Amino acid sequence: MIINEICSCIEQYAPPVLQESYDNSGLLIGSPDAEIEKALITLDVTEAVIDEAINNKCGLIIAHHPLIFKGLKRLTGSNLIEQLVVKAIKADIAIYAVHTNLDNVINGVNGKLAEKLGLINSKVLSVREGGLKKLVVFCPPEFAEKVRDALFMAGAGHIGNYDSCSYNVSGKGSFRGLEGADPFVGAKGKLHFEEEIRIETIVPDFKLGEVLKAMTNAHPYEEVAYDIYPLDNSNRNIGAGMIGELENEQDPASFLAYVKKTLQSKVIKHSPLIGKKIKKVAICGGSGSFLINDAYRAGADIFITGDIKYHDFFEYNGQMTIADAGHYETEQFTKDLLHSILKEKFPNFALLNSGTHTDPVSVL
Repeated sequence: MIINEICSCIEQYAPPVLQESYDNSGLLIGSPDAEIEKALITLDVTEAVIDEAINNKCGLIIAHHPLIFKGLKRLTGSNLIEQLVVKAIKADIAIYAVHTNLDNVINGVNGKLAEKLGLINSKVLSVREGGLKKLVVFCPPEFAEKVRDALFMAGAGHIGNYDSCSYNVSGKGSFRGLEGADPFVGAKGKLHFEEEIRIETIVPDFKLGEVLKAMTNAHPYEEVAYDIYPLDNSNRNIGAGMIGELENEQDPASFLAYVKKTLQSKVIKHSPLIGKKIKKVAICGGSGSFLINDAYRAGADIFITGDIKYHDFFEYNGQMTIADAGHYETEQFTKDLLHSILKEKFPNFALLNSGTHTDPVSVL
């Protein structure tokens, strides 16, 4: 297996353009053209994880958290990160990270957490603004279905829980082929009118390039006439955190006990429990305190994340419970998610979930 094939599969699911500006997702160590026989999936890259990869002859480590987060100006082994980078390079092990881009897709880290907690009717909590384009293309009626299908297969036409969305209008287009043209219809040098279909659809920014390529390949015209319009609409499938519902309301204490057992949290710190049963649950894997206000505005009864600071627990006392179930605990299922994504695409490739426990936090 070529490393770039694995990277491309992950990036189709969680495009790198969706990562936060501070992040460092992507191939961090190694050549994208290198051939490997096995890959190891982990949450964090530690010395024990690299040793595990060496012992299992894995040429690639796929991690959620980037090993290299800040710029490295030298590799002298003066700190832990430099030591791990050097160790990986010496062992000829590539390292790939898929971090906040996997957080920001609806079926990513938070979608998996919502599934594990049994939430229904889940949706993105803080939808990313913008990120959509309107694509308009004109083509002969007999080619409209082929062009539409190509657009949809490349990722256009998704609105909420619907796909293959488009608007189609019949009209008449005009053109005249100039010197050097080879018109599909009409004669060069003569003004021609042709019955055409105007196809309008929605395209996410990060898929625009491949959608245009698919459209061009399916279109019969030598020069494809199309327009691209920026939109203020938000892509409801892209953003931070999630909010969903419990199938049956639960007592707050009972629900937190269920969360602790499901996530195998060592301890759950929380603000005062609200005086009613829990129905709406907001979540964010990892560090999600920046979403506390979003969770409250969305009507959540409880917000579950990790790395909550002392003063954050004072927010919305009696109105919404804030629970810190642990950074590792709320992201641990990312290994299973990545394994399923890659196994579906490459069923015969050797993929191993790391057996190394990388949570650095212990409690007495």
